[in-house]
Amino acid sequence: MQTTLNKNVTLSGVGLHSGRPARITLKPAMADQGIWFRRTDSVSGNAFLPARWDAVVESPLCTLLTNEDGVSLSTVEHVMAALAGCGVHNALIEVSGPEVPILDGSAAPFVGAILKAGLRELEAPVRAIRVLKPVEVRRGDAVARLDPTGDSLHIDFGIDFEDAAIGAQTRSMNMANGAFVRELCDSRTFCRAADVEAMRADGKALGGTYENAVVVEGDKVLSPGGLRHDDEPVRHKMLDALGDLALAGHPLLARYTGRRAGHALTNALLHALFADPSAYEVVTCDAEMARNLPGTGLKSRDLRLVA
Repeated sequence: MQTTLNKNVTLSGVGLHSGRPARITLKPAMADQGIWFRRTDSVSGNAFLPARWDAVVESPLCTLLTNEDGVSLSTVEHVMAALAGCGVHNALIEVSGPEVPILDGSAAPFVGAILKAGLRELEAPVRAIRVLKPVEVRRGDAVARLDPTGDSLHIDFGIDFEDAAIGAQTRSMNMANGAFVRELCDSRTFCRAADVEAMRADGKALGGTYENAVVVEGDKVLSPGGLRHDDEPVRHKMLDALGDLALAGHPLLARYTGRRAGHALTNALLHALFADPSAYEVVTCDAEMARNLPGTGLKSRDLRLVA
């Protein structure tokens, strides 16, 4: 069955790119509402933004939503990954500011708050999008692809950076049975020290610190405490991919493969998928299918890993 939150969840911080204070409240919602955002600081026009692939405007380094009145909200990918990874299908997310707070740079604070609040079932079945044939998009040496894979979501990702602290990393995971919460959600956004000055000159990363991002230089990790996982960067790219794929509107039943892919390419992949009606079908999940969806089967011990 579909789910929503038991009660409101509120978190505060700063925006990674804007550097501005931000407050976010996740609220329960009715069945079949899906995920919506509302800019509580908006003074004119429509303040609501759907968490949907066709509301995305291409933006470097983050996922940016906008609506027909020009109201926008950026860096939604981590909270979207947390909702998808915890199996939340319906929620209203209120944000005061132009950007979702970055918190510690991962999805773990959102996951911890969601699981502490708890979920409740709604009287409506879960619908999912089953991919029926391969769909692929490329930009240069970057590729994102969806393949049929039965009744679950798999994510395969590969990255390759010249800095030895990252290097070449690959990872493959089935997202079923709470795997996101246990293995991906605490992996933080990352960047090369050489890129920080250029990003800030471009008005990005103004709220970035060594505490909310992993910064590397050559073979050194400059952030205190080092990496949370030896392959934390590729895990974070998988986290981002789950958040961006959640903008499909329903859980995906597919294998996602990303090689050097980012937010824009994953969104382009969703555009390509939905442009071909023969490439997918919307299915109603029975109990067996629902058991394979991200977030199903979470246990109390999973919460302790991120609390």
